[in-house]
Amino acid sequence: MHFLTAQFKGKTFVGLTDEAQQYVIDLNETEQVKNGVQTLPQTLEGCIELGDSFLEKAADLRDWVLTQREAPTHFYKMEEITLLAPIPRPAKNVLCVGKNYKDHVLEMGSEGDIPEHIMIFTKAPTSVIGDGAEIPLHESLTSQLDYEGELAVVIGKKGIGIKEEEAYDHVFGYTIINDITARDMQARHKQFFLGKSLDASCPMGPVIVHKSAVNDPHDLEISTRVNGEIRQHARTDLMIFSIPEMIATLSKGMTLEPGDIIATGTPAGVGKGFNPPKFLKRGDVVEVYVEGIGKLTNTVN
Repeated sequence: MHFLTAQFKGKTFVGLTDEAQQYVIDLNETEQVKNGVQTLPQTLEGCIELGDSFLEKAADLRDWVLTQREAPTHFYKMEEITLLAPIPRPAKNVLCVGKNYKDHVLEMGSEGDIPEHIMIFTKAPTSVIGDGAEIPLHESLTSQLDYEGELAVVIGKKGIGIKEEEAYDHVFGYTIINDITARDMQARHKQFFLGKSLDASCPMGPVIVHKSAVNDPHDLEISTRVNGEIRQHARTDLMIFSIPEMIATLSKGMTLEPGDIIATGTPAGVGKGFNPPKFLKRGDVVEVYVEGIGKLTNTVN
């Protein structure tokens, strides 16, 4: 199942869309129409926290509404809604894995920069925006705004000290993140946070795909285009550290909770990696595609 958060005529709702992402079901409104009551949380992270009971209810509502397609109160075409990030305002910083593809490490440095242990940084919740939203150029702060297309993991079950072999039990699903980065701010401040956390510098979406629809998250095509030009193209099996390793490492002394987001790193082809660099400019259209999830599209302004 493919879940999203969207707005219709000013109302924000949790939605369920088909694999082709052509139609959207408003789950709360559907439950009201079908059962005369709304019991689902109003946010996707709240729904995720319910676990299997949410999936069962969503599947039941989907099956029912597909026989009621003419009902305008709960069934929309994708072009009728405004997408938000699936989790528009995460409760915590977005957790990000750095230097997780060898070729990306090499384009930014050398063999000596390949990490022995997982490198983690974060992006502030205020950096999150949805598919179709504009990425500010932030030209008063940076002249080196860059893109990084990434697969992201969404945690579904609370846990600490999670073993690698149990990691997928704690995963709800997967989404796409564009880790927009001010490279000059990174260099100036000698750390990642400021250059990674500018407002609207974490496009996310368009959906969260439940893990049951992804056979192997380490066997997915990932690509980034800028104005139609392919800049990044790889497969997720090139990750240095696996998703179970990420979850096990992060949870050793820190509780992971439903709705937590882990960006798994970016492959080679970022703007800074070109000679000369290809940093983002006003009007650039950036599209990040991940097989089985869809395409995240944003324009720089």
